[in-house]
Amino acid sequence: MLHAAMLRRGLLAWVSRVGGVLVLLCCSLSLLYVMTCSPPHSDDPLLSHALPRAGPNHPSVQSYQVLLQEREEQHRLHITSLKREIAQLKEALQERSQQLKGVQESGLGEAPGAKSQQADLQEFLKSQLSKAEVTAGIRLPSEYAVVPFESFTLQRVYQLEMGLTRHPEEKPVRKDKREELGEVLEMALHSLNTPSSQQDGRGAAEKASKVYAPSDFIEGITRTEKDKGTLYELTFRGESSNEFRRLVLFRPFGPLMKVKNERVDTANVPINIIVPLSKRTDKFKQFMQNFREVCVRQDGRVHLTVVYFGKEQMSEVRSTLENTSREVNFKNYTLLQLDEEFSRGRGLDIGARAWKGGNVLLFFCDVDIYFTADFLNSCRLNTQPGKKVFYPVLFSQYNPTLIYGSPEHIPPVEQQLVIKKDTGFWRDFGFGMTCQYRSDFINIGGFDIDIKGWGGEDVHLYRKYLHSNLLVVRAPSRGLFHLWHEKHCADELPPDQYRMCMQSKAMNEASHGQLGMLFFRHEIEAHLRKQKQRQNSNPKKT
Repeated sequence: MLHAAMLRRGLLAWVSRVGGVLVLLCCSLSLLYVMTCSPPHSDDPLLSHALPRAGPNHPSVQSYQVLLQEREEQHRLHITSLKREIAQLKEALQERSQQLKGVQESGLGEAPGAKSQQADLQEFLKSQLSKAEVTAGIRLPSEYAVVPFESFTLQRVYQLEMGLTRHPEEKPVRKDKREELGEVLEMALHSLNTPSSQQDGRGAAEKASKVYAPSDFIEGITRTEKDKGTLYELTFRGESSNEFRRLVLFRPFGPLMKVKNERVDTANVPINIIVPLSKRTDKFKQFMQNFREVCVRQDGRVHLTVVYFGKEQMSEVRSTLENTSREVNFKNYTLLQLDEEFSRGRGLDIGARAWKGGNVLLFFCDVDIYFTADFLNSCRLNTQPGKKVFYPVLFSQYNPTLIYGSPEHIPPVEQQLVIKKDTGFWRDFGFGMTCQYRSDFINIGGFDIDIKGWGGEDVHLYRKYLHSNLLVVRAPSRGLFHLWHEKHCADELPPDQYRMCMQSKAMNEASHGQLGMLFFRHEIEAHLRKQKQRQNSNPKKT
């Protein structure tokens, strides 16, 4: 709904700006008028050239007087023109002042023309809101048409389009961006702490029990559709650990407006994490360490489904799950075994369809993924059955050996998860990790199970969602990491899949600058040897 208060504030700001410009222009014209009417200075270069030095009896004095009269007439006409413009500006200023006064007195504007302006503004805001992807998705032709979100906190902005900065996160935030997000946060806090008059007594009691502050802000996402406006979604901590407040704001190239203010309770929203697996038992043990801490000890509302391909090392996977179940009293897991060739899409599809407990939120995950409890909340908050699916952009870690110089200097995994340009990159070409409700996954048709081996199945599913009316939330996630591992591209892969695998392998190793140093290492070493030889041949004189 559009709120009259916000519209009135936007119109008041516009009228005030117009009035200010008119006042400034009046002052400028008045100053020009004073300067024009001032008597010419004796050192005026124009007169010094036009009037040669002559006495009062000089024969050409009369012609000079005629010239001065012509100049005086020109000045008089110019002054008359300026007076006319000043009068017109004063009249326009008076009219704007009357409109402003009418808006202030009547709320919706009883002054002449104010009603039509208010109606035009309302119509514009409605049209921009209806065209933008705010409350529903718009069918898109491909992944290249998606406008991704930026995510932000009080101190940082996480961005995919990095520009000259080449940083996956921006801190400090640019002044213009900081002021923009500050205004959005201020309006959100004002809305949270000032329930509308339409709310009942429960709303008033809520205000008294909790006053929201900037420290309650968790995270926001924003994106700009260049022909429609800017969308903001902000999430705040609620009155309990599982309760959140979410505000949706929209700026349609005009006044910032509130679209939605809702309470979201995630206490009864379990997540079924589905992991397809073949061998890689060491990675699975590392995954389960993270799972214990985050999903069992911190969150407690997670079910784990492991779909294992083959029989080799199956007993180790089962033993790891049983040990976890015994040590932390975790019973919510399912182990499925398939005696066939590994297919990520088929494993996820079987895992999703095996759930018999009604509609559930699914998180498709790989064994080399590290996530935080905050990410699980983002998974819940950015999905809605029949309306929204969440495609987070994870931060992919570079080869730690290249980052830290040698295996001996590599810190523990938790200390490696730093979002910087030299430690990793936003994996914006990957669509494998995703959150959606089981009903949406089934209705969309699931994975293309004919795709075997590595890659391709995630893009097909992503395109299905883009071709639907579901809103696809695509944003960088600061709590989701892809841990580095050496990638092997099988010779059995078709050429297109093999090419994708090799491109991914190259991207995973190091940054552009680090790869360049590796590529030119022989030249660098040769340069260092020459420098050492010069120093040895030309020792310093003592």
